[in-house]
Amino acid sequence: MKKSLRFILPLILYSLSIFSIQAQDRPNIIFILTDDQPYGYMGVTGNTIVKTPNLDKLTNDGVLFTNAHITSAICTPSRVSILLGQYERKHGVNFNSGTSVSNEAWKESYPMQFKNAGYYTGWIGKNHAPVGKGGYQSGLMEKSFDFWYAGHGHLTFYPKKHHPIFKNAEFDTQVEIIDEGVTKFLDVNEQKFEGAVQFLEKRPRDKPFMLSINFNLPHSASTRTMEQKETDDEIYKSLYRDLDIPLPANYIAKADIKTPKLPSSIHRVEDRQVGYSFSDTPEGTKERYIRQMQAMTGIDRLVGNLRKNLKALKIEKNTIIVFTSDHGLYMGQQGLGGKALCYEITTHVPLVVYNPKLKKKSRGVKNDALVQSIDIAPTMLSFAGASIPKAMQGKDISKIVSGEKASVRNYVYTENLWSTQFGNPRCESVQNKEWKYIRYYKNNTFSANKKIQVAKDLGIKEKHMLYAVHDSDIAIYRDYIESSLQGEKPVYEELYNLKNDPSELHNLVSKEQHNSILEELRKEWKKQITNARGTDAPKVYRYTIDSQLESSDKVQLE
Repeated sequence: MKKSLRFILPLILYSLSIFSIQAQDRPNIIFILTDDQPYGYMGVTGNTIVKTPNLDKLTNDGVLFTNAHITSAICTPSRVSILLGQYERKHGVNFNSGTSVSNEAWKESYPMQFKNAGYYTGWIGKNHAPVGKGGYQSGLMEKSFDFWYAGHGHLTFYPKKHHPIFKNAEFDTQVEIIDEGVTKFLDVNEQKFEGAVQFLEKRPRDKPFMLSINFNLPHSASTRTMEQKETDDEIYKSLYRDLDIPLPANYIAKADIKTPKLPSSIHRVEDRQVGYSFSDTPEGTKERYIRQMQAMTGIDRLVGNLRKNLKALKIEKNTIIVFTSDHGLYMGQQGLGGKALCYEITTHVPLVVYNPKLKKKSRGVKNDALVQSIDIAPTMLSFAGASIPKAMQGKDISKIVSGEKASVRNYVYTENLWSTQFGNPRCESVQNKEWKYIRYYKNNTFSANKKIQVAKDLGIKEKHMLYAVHDSDIAIYRDYIESSLQGEKPVYEELYNLKNDPSELHNLVSKEQHNSILEELRKEWKKQITNARGTDAPKVYRYTIDSQLESSDKVQLE
């Protein structure tokens, strides 16, 4: 027995050492997600005003995808799509869906796949994906990570007021609170961080980590709450205020709109959420743009601090960074405000992939391959050598990053199923590098303004009237998912030549000379929407105001 132990023990120690080496060899991965950031909000993407030197350097050290698109241009469905690597039409979760991500679906999310692969996982900042029975109240998200320092729903610019988890943070402003959390997560010598939910005293040295950093900026829910407090960093008080700020290209003030971009029968602008009213006037638009740029410069500084910390910890050469936004935002261009549409301003986002092990010839590349937000999860898992669930519809684009492959798709499919009292239309889009086709459906949603009037008449809280989703709404949303697949005809169509008209100013759908490309894209639409839907029922739980009241949970309206 003693003799056999003499041989077995060295074998065990050797195996453990090999495991430790393999764990250290696997790359750390950091995923950074901004909120409402259009493609052109960085210096490297063409903005000549905003100061983003660290993001520009990250881009020049890595690969910038110049033709990256989200799948749904509104927070919750877009973020769930990123987590699960699925189109909304498959995962079935939106503000108006009356659903949350089921435990079964969550097991196949990228955070859980990294955890299963032996990674130390962290989530910092904003969460806008309801997960588990009871959605935001389920506690499943908090338990899913080794390090959790986040708030559900909007953070606002000063998160402490709404999210107790941040109450002991050194700073008051969102970016700096998140920055502090990131620093604490990375430090292997740091003991438990007050406020954060941690399941280990500190980050293990012998495990790779996967960290998700999620901002609620430059989103309007945060920028509109900026107060230029005395304690705010100078960035948020004076930066850009001494400049002559231009209006966005093709800006039209509300008072000057003669012909709406879309017919009023499918897009009721008068019912738009008041949070986007700043875009109605040049003054409001310029002020909000200044705040957004200030937020971007704050985020940029965090990225700079992050890379310095990685270098100080001597792990910069084994840490991959992925940076993107959940969607863009209209700021009065063509008289439009907000999101939840299929136009480029809302769907086109920056996607930066920095891999320190890339060969020099592959760095600083601007790649115009058609990629989507659902590609992020399988790509990060591929970098880690982890298994990619079959349920993920996105593509692994790691070989495009390395220059070994040119493309993974010929078409991009986007959609909006958030059609509610706020007037946005149901729409679906398919595009290649040159052409985009969009189709719209009949908008029968009830008017937000009429609901607001009734709320005032009867003394009902406006937020409850507008944002409470009931069980009956589940059926309406399910019909949105299936109806166009079952033959519902569009009531309006658009066709744009993106090469000649990148701002989508001229609808060519009625031009006979483009009939062949129109028919080609209509056929491709059918293929893409069928693929996006998949064959399985959405793996979701009921999550409505009715279900929350039944379980006596605290009601959360978003």
